[in-house]
Amino acid sequence: MPRYEVAPTRTNLMRIKEDLEFALEGYELLEQKRDILITEIERFTGLVTKAQQDVDAALAEAFAALREAKFASGESGLRSAGSAVNVSVELSIKERHVMGVAVPTVELSVSDKLPHYGPTMTSVWTDEAVTRFHAALVAIGVLAQMQTAVLRLARAIQKTIRRVNALEKLLIPDYRETKKFVEESLEDSDRDALSLLKLVKDRMEEASQRDRTHSISINT
Repeated sequence: MPRYEVAPTRTNLMRIKEDLEFALEGYELLEQKRDILITEIERFTGLVTKAQQDVDAALAEAFAALREAKFASGESGLRSAGSAVNVSVELSIKERHVMGVAVPTVELSVSDKLPHYGPTMTSVWTDEAVTRFHAALVAIGVLAQMQTAVLRLARAIQKTIRRVNALEKLLIPDYRETKKFVEESLEDSDRDALSLLKLVKDRMEEASQRDRTHSISINT
């Protein structure tokens, strides 16, 4: 297994242990972030499904009203009324943060100035069509908000998963292998030092014993 090339010293061992501890803490935090983001995207996915259904229903109602208005007023009358419609749409986008991910909040408001047109060339269905298309625009704004949130959360989850995998499969194993290498090298050095000390001690004792023997021989 790969490991970092470091000198087997106690200072480096301490640094490797600190780096390993930091990587493990980061791994745990990223796992928590991943789980929270997955929970959020699951929630928003459900909201997207509901928002899409609302848009489909709102548009179906709006076009149904438009068909009735066209049938009641005729195409020319409807075109004349359409040219007189004065509608303004205001879009406000705010953000809230989920584990560092900016999730948009879209506020869409539709306003108009009445009356747009005279009653002679239109019917009640013309007003109904305008009202229903207003509602459809608001529903589309909600859908856009949910879809954007899902896309941002999905990108954040992919990035978080890549970081988790890098820590789990690369950095943490490399730190552990390096730590093991340094510890074993230091243990070998300690054993060599103890063996050398024992050898020196034995030779000093042998020399001392020879000196004592020699001294006794002289005295005798």
